[in-house]
Amino acid sequence: MTTAPRRRDPRYDILFEPIRIGPKVMKNRFYQVPQCTGAGHPRPGSNAGHRAVKAEGGWGGLSTESCSIHPEVNQSTSTNTTLWDEGDVINHRHMVDEVHKWGALAGVELGAGGVKDNLWSRYVAPAFDRYPSGGTPKVYTYPAAEEDIDRVMQMYEDAARRARDAGFDILYIHGAAGVFPVHALSRHFNRRTDKYGGSFENRARFWVEALERLKKVAGDECAVATRISIDDLAGPWGLELHDEGLAFVDYITRLGLVDMWDIIIGGSGNDMWGEDSGPSRFYKSNHQSPWNAEVKRIAKVPVVGVGRFTEPDEMVRVIRSGQLDIIGAARPSIADPWLPRKIDEGRIEDICECIGCNACVSRFNLNNMIICTQNPTALEEYRRGWHPERFDMAPTPEMVLVVGAGPSGLECARVLGKRGYEVHLVEAKEQLGGHLRDVVRLPGLAEWGRVYDYREGQIARMSNVTVMRGTGLVTADDILDYGARRVVLATGARWVGNGLGASGPDAISGIDAALDHFVTPEQFFAGKAIGERVVVLDSDGYFMGISIAEVLADQGKQVTLVTHLDTVAPMTGLTLEGYNLRRMMREKGIKERLAHWVDKVEKNDDGVDVFLYDLYRDGSRRTTRPETGIYPRRLGNAVDIMSCDSVILCTARESKRELYDDLTALKPRWKEAGLETVVRSGDCLAPRYLADAIFDGHRIAREFESANPERPRAIIRERQIWGHETFPKLGDHVV
Repeated sequence: MTTAPRRRDPRYDILFEPIRIGPKVMKNRFYQVPQCTGAGHPRPGSNAGHRAVKAEGGWGGLSTESCSIHPEVNQSTSTNTTLWDEGDVINHRHMVDEVHKWGALAGVELGAGGVKDNLWSRYVAPAFDRYPSGGTPKVYTYPAAEEDIDRVMQMYEDAARRARDAGFDILYIHGAAGVFPVHALSRHFNRRTDKYGGSFENRARFWVEALERLKKVAGDECAVATRISIDDLAGPWGLELHDEGLAFVDYITRLGLVDMWDIIIGGSGNDMWGEDSGPSRFYKSNHQSPWNAEVKRIAKVPVVGVGRFTEPDEMVRVIRSGQLDIIGAARPSIADPWLPRKIDEGRIEDICECIGCNACVSRFNLNNMIICTQNPTALEEYRRGWHPERFDMAPTPEMVLVVGAGPSGLECARVLGKRGYEVHLVEAKEQLGGHLRDVVRLPGLAEWGRVYDYREGQIARMSNVTVMRGTGLVTADDILDYGARRVVLATGARWVGNGLGASGPDAISGIDAALDHFVTPEQFFAGKAIGERVVVLDSDGYFMGISIAEVLADQGKQVTLVTHLDTVAPMTGLTLEGYNLRRMMREKGIKERLAHWVDKVEKNDDGVDVFLYDLYRDGSRRTTRPETGIYPRRLGNAVDIMSCDSVILCTARESKRELYDDLTALKPRWKEAGLETVVRSGDCLAPRYLADAIFDGHRIAREFESANPERPRAIIRERQIWGHETFPKLGDHVV
């Protein structure tokens, strides 16, 4: 008996109405807005594979990331795509073809300079004035003459023509994050006195002329769009919605130059990306609505905006209320490339919702390809051949024992179950989710619970996956007696209780989590008593130390965070949380001691003394010749003593490897017990970020037939091969 296909709920029909964008018709209201992948121009296969899966998943339109139009107005510190020459046309055409296979539109966001670095090409970049490049010291632009602006206009036109030849349907002007059009319009950045400066119309002229160039190329073949940051969120020091933001939308609308508006918020400052791609710690879904709803009142063409939309009822409210015409998404489309298709097929419960952790952004900020906590297949579609919804079936559906139902174990069990294995998932506690059950209790991190909610829900509907909860700790003898041929250990990691983990291999004298004055994160969540004066030792550099500090400050305690790092929680800078976290510290009176660590801790009459030392206390000059046993600098010995009642130990994590070691010690008994393979997954092998631990469980399950699934299989490398044709050729004329 076959199951009747499911249909979408009629209340979601409005999301699947076709919508006209200039000369093009998009098949529904789902649009993947410009989204960086970190693959950039060097890895066209990865870019195409990533977009193709989304097109298959029902997205009506998909855009590139910011695409550099010329090496003279490039940004080398980020890996983006380019449209400089015929080689780029070939590579983009492949992506466009993959998107078109599924009836989706392909858009390209053309980006040009402003305050950029050009470190790769070594061009000196023109700009609207003389600026130091954002984030790159001592790299200055020069003030563009009118002939320079004419040349940039030609760059736009040439890139648009290449984009049209590659088959793109929507040609964008990128107007956010410090590019040329933004600085031209800005009162702060544009101090020119020629026809491009002064009055509003003069400052808008550059953007207008760039759009006119695109219109000229587009003709009746392509739609023309622009992305604008409608409010810099900098008050009178930047573009404001009700000042020149809406005025610009009205002006361009009256000129009839765009077929679609793409609206975001946040300006050119280092912290402003996080105001648009807001992490869930600070911003909930649709936090941009007060801004993009105002644009919709003025615009006469479709308006797309973002809001980390994952819930279809909210999407319907956004459309019906007149806030937006098109549901835009970047991060939700990464977390679930098939989100529209699941709504269309009536499978709402199968949507894998973005958690707003910005792990994707963090990898891009490290000049690497993005990752996703919820979707381990992101940017692995081409190089590993992974599909988020399709899995190779197991050659034999044998039984597999997975020990530990934290994030990695849950993901491993889910994928093994999808592949047809008979999975027995054993969890010591009653609840699934491992350490993440504690993490979601921290300020602003509740949405991270979607990680275990999604996987637990998926597993619950698999008849071939058996979940055993509340078993207590499994022993090596238990496993040998169980009868499984293959075992996955996903037993996680713990925080060390001796201070190990900052800048040296040794534990800190006087620290012992068994004593009253010291508290590991596990002990904190378990409710161990904490005094009024607290020192948080953080050498982890991510969310745990700063989050516990916030909880304690909210309880009225005096909190000082000590780290050997040069800034508090630097990983949160990569995830766009850092600026607001530091603002929170100032608001709540949390003190910080940067670039310091602990020499020792001693008991005093009413607490403990923490002996801090400056990491840079030693001499700046080293000795001129090596001497065995002698430190090669003048040794500093200055310390600063802080008295406190409790010390929180967010120093290092270590894998819970006792079960693995016990099994290894019993290896002579494996054959008799029928055990062949024991694989460690996630933090059990090495403590990692959440997204990497989940990826590990996923990869192991995908590659489970390998002789040793702990070792990854080879991946496709995209690179220029020596001796093959290059674009452009050395000495070719540059326009």
